[in-house]
This record gives sequence, C-alpha cells and structure tokens, in this order.
Amino acid sequence: MSAEIEWRAEIGPRVRQSGSEWRCLRVAARTAKWLTIALLGLTFAGAAGAQSVPTQEERQALAPTGNLRAALYLGGPTNVIKDPVSGEMKGVGYDLGKELARRMGIPYEPVIYQTPKLLVEDVNSGKWDVAFVAQDSDRDKIMNFTAVYLSLEHGYLVPSGSPIQTINDVDRPGIRVGVPAGGSVIAPLKRTLKNAEIIGVGMPDAAELVKSGKVDVFAANKANLFAISDKLPGSRVLDGRFSVDRFALGVPKGREAGMAYVGKFIENVKAEGLVKSAAEKAGVRGAVEE
Repeated sequence: MSAEIEWRAEIGPRVRQSGSEWRCLRVAARTAKWLTIALLGLTFAGAAGAQSVPTQEERQALAPTGNLRAALYLGGPTNVIKDPVSGEMKGVGYDLGKELARRMGIPYEPVIYQTPKLLVEDVNSGKWDVAFVAQDSDRDKIMNFTAVYLSLEHGYLVPSGSPIQTINDVDRPGIRVGVPAGGSVIAPLKRTLKNAEIIGVGMPDAAELVKSGKVDVFAANKANLFAISDKLPGSRVLDGRFSVDRFALGVPKGREAGMAYVGKFIENVKAEGLVKSAAEKAGVRGAVEE
C-alpha cells in the first residue's frame, strides 16, 4: 500500500490523501500559480500599450472625412520612400500614420507631396489631417505639435572627389548648397552659412543634382543624406552637425480637440518601440538621443 500523509489546507477541514494524489495536487497548484502570473502580465502589458478609439469630437478633429489623411513628403526615410519597381511605400512617417489609423479604426489615406514646402503650404487647404514633419518656429505658427518622436543630426553630403573635407569648409563664396525645398534645415542653415548659396530642390532629385555637379553640397538631416549617399558611390556624409531635426506629429491649427489623442498615441508608440522599429525598417541613420 502506498504511504498516506496528512495535509491541512490553509482553509477547510483536515483531509487525508495518498502520496501520488498529494504530488498531483502540488503540481496543479504550481501550474495554476504560474498561469495566473502569466495572465496578469499579459493583462498589464496590454493595458500599457492599449489606446481606446477616439471620441466623436476627437474623430471629427482628426479625420473629418472618415479617413485619416496623413501628409507626407516623398524621398526621405523619415517620411516616405517608394520602391521604383514594386511601388511599395515605407518610412517612419508612413508607418506611424498607418498605425494611428489602425488604432482609430478608420481607413488610412496617405497624401504625398514632392517637397516639404508644398506640404506646409497646403496646411489650411483641408486636403490633409495630420503630418509627420520636423518641428520649427515657422511651422509652430500654423500647426500644433505633439512631443518629438525622432531627432536627427543636420549635416552635409559631398560627392566623390570633392575638396570639401569638413563642415567648416562649406561656407565659402561660390559653393552651392542644395536643400529640400521648404525643409526645416533651411532656417538653421541660413544662420550657419554667410557666403555659400542655398538652392531648394525636391528630395527625389537630390542625388542627380549632386552627381551632375549642379550643387556642390547637399544639406539635410542625416537620414536623408545617408539615403542619397547610397545612390552615389564615393560620396561622403561629413562628420559633425550644425543643428538637429526634431520630428513630431503636427495637426493644423483649429483642430485642438484631437491633440490629446495624438499626443497619447506618440507617447505610446515611443514606449512600445514602434518608432524604433519603423526607423530600422526604413534604414534611418543619424538619429540622436536628446
């Protein structure tokens, strides 16, 4: 006969169980304990990343047409780049817009511009609802912004064989510096350069302009510069920076009712690592911690 032991529960009457029955009870108790802990962990993790759908007022402010129309400019991994063969789009702004639409429970409608200048000029057109752009003092006058979700160095790219070796060599008479037309790089660049000429161009044209010699240097955030450099063998992104590009989610003035919702969204996607994963997917380089 198997040995019997006496076991007293924390509550309840005294019972007697066989050795094998007691072992089964202990295993079941341990299993139940770890399942409970695991379920609680999943519950808390879900609660940390969860965001409720917007209220009717928030939805009207952020997506009055029923779609989330996200303004993006073409040619940079911080916003959106398009594969010339497959047509697939990717980029930090593109992916964050898609995720915001998913959490709001509405269709995603990217609105693509050739330059930041054209995007910003359309701020009061009613053609778009949110924008994933760098924040600056001029844009602060026409948009409300969330907290910054991505910071990047502003710097310079030079073509193969350029005599320009350092960022201090750029500001000379006769040097033509290309920039994204209407880009946030322009204001700090004007404060930095006193002699070189600044020329606004479309980001999709940047590599060809550098290659052809129509500009001597290209200035932008380093995510854009490294993307251009990949197309130009022998080109160099110079060490150092003259300012920092700070990306945030912008909403046209007059839609303040939606700001709390998008502010929470940016807070959540940063905490969940979605900004980092979107940046890695798009091949963003030149990011800095602030």
